[in-house]
Amino acid sequence: MVAMETLLPILLLFPPPPLLPPPAGAAPAARAAGPGLEERLFQQVRDHFSFETCGNETFPQRYLVSAKFWKKGFGPIFFYTGNEGDIWTFAQNSDFIFELAEEEQALVIFAEHRYYGKSLPFGLESTQLKKTGLLTVEQALADYAVLITELKQQYGAADCPVIAFGGSYGGMLSAYMRMKYPNIVAGALAASAPLLSVAGLGDPTQFFRDVTADFQKSSPGCVTAVRKAFQQIKDLCLSGAYDEISSKMATCNKISNKEDVYQLFGFARNAFTMMAMMDYPYKTDFMGHLPANPVKVGCEQILAHTDPIQGLAALVGVFYNSSGSAQCYDIYQLYQSCADPTGCGIGSDAEAWDYQVCTEINLTFNSNNVTDMFPEMPFTEAMREQYCWRKWHVRPRAHWLRTNFWGGDLKSASNIIFSNGDLDPWAGGGINSSLSPSLIALTVKGGAHHLDLRGHNPADPPSVTEVRKLEASIINGWVKSAGMERAREKRSGASAGGWL
Repeated sequence: MVAMETLLPILLLFPPPPLLPPPAGAAPAARAAGPGLEERLFQQVRDHFSFETCGNETFPQRYLVSAKFWKKGFGPIFFYTGNEGDIWTFAQNSDFIFELAEEEQALVIFAEHRYYGKSLPFGLESTQLKKTGLLTVEQALADYAVLITELKQQYGAADCPVIAFGGSYGGMLSAYMRMKYPNIVAGALAASAPLLSVAGLGDPTQFFRDVTADFQKSSPGCVTAVRKAFQQIKDLCLSGAYDEISSKMATCNKISNKEDVYQLFGFARNAFTMMAMMDYPYKTDFMGHLPANPVKVGCEQILAHTDPIQGLAALVGVFYNSSGSAQCYDIYQLYQSCADPTGCGIGSDAEAWDYQVCTEINLTFNSNNVTDMFPEMPFTEAMREQYCWRKWHVRPRAHWLRTNFWGGDLKSASNIIFSNGDLDPWAGGGINSSLSPSLIALTVKGGAHHLDLRGHNPADPPSVTEVRKLEASIINGWVKSAGMERAREKRSGASAGGWL
């Protein structure tokens, strides 16, 4: 995926330098992140569910905090449940939270997920075998619960209601926080959270079918050209014409066997995935440098070429060669296959996500060249199990999320907004119909992956403006309701004081 935020793959030919904390006294605006954010560390418990060994040890968990808009001691706390990547990345792409914080006079906190960014329980060895056992959804949620509880004390915010926010895997976590810790979190905005697909519910062909549908909507001729390009590569492969494939796809290293061709297919399919997810109406640098409407731009690229394979090379370049300066594609460096067919990314964050999709999170999507435009690339439970045992010495628990986080049977939860964009291929694995008056599904027409969490932009489709207004109104209701509940508790506690 996922999450992934998450971070889902950051696959660039020339990645930007790593994010660093702002120097003391630097203007926050220089980071182009939310107003007034400061980076801090919290000594977090390594293992919340053991009283021995790691249960007595801690690690530095990073979080970002802004009190710029906060009405001290009274305003709510907006808490972003960090997902699979550097927390600054999410803070820089979630300006809606700051816009709403200004209205609600809220304290804003972005918490980094354990094993990602700088929050490494075992330092640089965290993703080595035998060190990954504490990387679970349950441990991450417990981190957030402990962090919220401690920060409320530190800030004198005992009576301030907490609203959880998150996008993609982070959106799953915000929903789970409300479900698991309703005593700590009063409500949650779960944006583009694929709660059903990660629990192994739904159709494994859905994701790549919906990626295909995005390109079909943009230009019907686009899908035909893509199918033709992949078919021609297959035909060249069967005849052993690997040099022609290498030349037309501009690969840095010669394609020399069927395994290389399969890698090329995964590399190409990943570009389509990212462009569909990030199909925003303006230029972004979220998970790669992408132009406005990248799906449309990609289709224009392939249709401008008379040779379909060269057109495909140009289309994937919208994602992999945004600078236009790369002479060739290193397909093994830019895309690394893993237990998430939508891509894990590269680097240590990608390793951590690979472990998560080998244990609790199920993403057995496949492309079949019938319901989608991509080459047939199966990914069965058996294939996943084999890969995960070989790579991590673990066996996935395919049904655990249904047991522990309720699967699709969420009706006993409350105060969660599930938002999805109709351009987002993850939407089909999420909650798209309201389940009760307080479990509310909202659809952003013309919206890609958690567009609603992004800040206002003149190019926004009207639907996302309406959805943000609705979200603001619902969240305002939760905050008021939590405040009244707290006041009632105090009154009843005072009147019952003699009996306690």
